[in-house]
Amino acid sequence: MIRKANFNDIELIEDTYNEHFAHELECGAFTVFKKGVYPTKKDAEKAVNDGTLYVYEDNHNIAGSIIIDRVQPREYAEIAWEKALKSDEVMVIHLLIVRPSMTGKGVASSLVKYAMEVARNNSCKALRLDTGGQNIPAISLYKKLGFQIVATASMKVGNAIEHSGHLFLEKVL
Repeated sequence: MIRKANFNDIELIEDTYNEHFAHELECGAFTVFKKGVYPTKKDAEKAVNDGTLYVYEDNHNIAGSIIIDRVQPREYAEIAWEKALKSDEVMVIHLLIVRPSMTGKGVASSLVKYAMEVARNNSCKALRLDTGGQNIPAISLYKKLGFQIVATASMKVGNAIEHSGHLFLEKVL
């Protein structure tokens, strides 16, 4: 079940982040996330406070989470998007994360499809996101769901982690 996160979920969301960090340390990293830098408990708290954090709950456990809002990072202004749209016509996916022990069960796909639904329900004409060029699983998922890569550029991930070779993707709705 996907639902809006609340403050009672924060510890489980933070646990999801920590499981992610431990998994990448042990198995190799697809993301540029850094423990203690981004994502953090504070990021989750802010998103819950803003009403933009959603969780995928499975048997009273948080299997994954996603932030969905209309806030386009400043780097997005430099991107030649497929469609020139006003900011209120665009929804953005931030920080999609799935607990490593829950990968391969459709959690990420369900969360992205949910974001598409939120965007459509809010009369948006496009859904945008960014991810690292090294994040092969995420890129594969986004392409499978109809997103197009529109640019490669540098980005400050989470306003904290400099990253070149970052991909910017868009799905016109």
